Amino acid sequence: MDYDRIADLPLTIESVATERLERETSSEFTRVTTVFSLSGPDPGDGGTITGRGEDVTYETEDHDRLAETGLPDLTGDYTVGSFSERLADLELFPGGEPDRDVFRNYRRWGLESAALDLALRRAETDLGSVLDRSADPVRFVASTRLGEPPTTDRLEALRERVPDLEFKLDPTPAWGADLVAAIDETVGTDSVRILDLKGQYEGTDVDVPADPELYELVLEAFPNAVIEDPNLTDETRPLFEDPAVRSRVSWDAPIHGLADIEALPWEPSWLNIKPSRFGSLESLLETISYCEDRDIRLYGGGQFELGVGREQIQTVASLCYPDGPNDVAPRAYNVPEIGAELPRSPLEPPTDPIGFE
Repeated sequence: MDYDRIADLPLTIESVATERLERETSSEFTRVTTVFSLSGPDPGDGGTITGRGEDVTYETEDHDRLAETGLPDLTGDYTVGSFSERLADLELFPGGEPDRDVFRNYRRWGLESAALDLALRRAETDLGSVLDRSADPVRFVASTRLGEPPTTDRLEALRERVPDLEFKLDPTPAWGADLVAAIDETVGTDSVRILDLKGQYEGTDVDVPADPELYELVLEAFPNAVIEDPNLTDETRPLFEDPAVRSRVSWDAPIHGLADIEALPWEPSWLNIKPSRFGSLESLLETISYCEDRDIRLYGGGQFELGVGREQIQTVASLCYPDGPNDVAPRAYNVPEIGAELPRSPLEPPTDPIGFE
């Protein structure tokens, strides 16, 4: 029903522009994204209005090829729904196949979110008003790796700026009892809201192999943390037979729509919602509604957005799961050098919102 509320919003696209963004990150890689700007006439004053979205495809070459080839012609009169149908029929990687099929969803999300932003601005309204959902303050965690070899240095530096900051951490086989004790001494284990085991990634730079000793260590040392994306093997599956442990498990990388939820090894208690993974607004909103109907707890996830995409995932979190341990911290948390002052959780929603930001 939420999608039905936005599908008929009209928009007209007269021009399309792209902007390539690049920045170093706290995870020691160079992030490149592309911001899409869809512009059309303002029916109110005859001027021009622009909607923006962000393609968070991870391979730099895909963004470089996009800058060379451009996109297929997207100009015309649409509704949000008919624009989505148009995208479903287009080749959005005209310069060559993406390295991973999920990148097609990332690019489609960038364009659909730009179209929604344009349609909302044309109607002089915001997403919360159209969906009849309140925009609430967004609780967030800081997602950070601990380096190689892992230390608590970054945790200490972040806590100096924000004493009550909570965290999402990525355990690796290099973790041991001494590091866990250091984390407890530095920030306390209860401040670690999520432990991302990254066991569901394949063929990426962040893959972490299933390690029963690591899994057992973090399950015991962080008894209140959500455990994200374990890899269930013959060695690790027994650790998750207890219903109390299963109730702490969340899924992220495998989730691109309802079919993926239904294919999980058990009905989940938690899910990490990364809007870009779903590709379409319809898939995202129907998944959120499905989870709300079944009391599946949600929190938002980020993709190192460099532009408007960050504010948009914060907007979705504000409207749909503001109290979750949302991995949607402001961009200042994702840069290598920690600033003297950092925004604190929760993030207050804008007082006079318009569009999808």
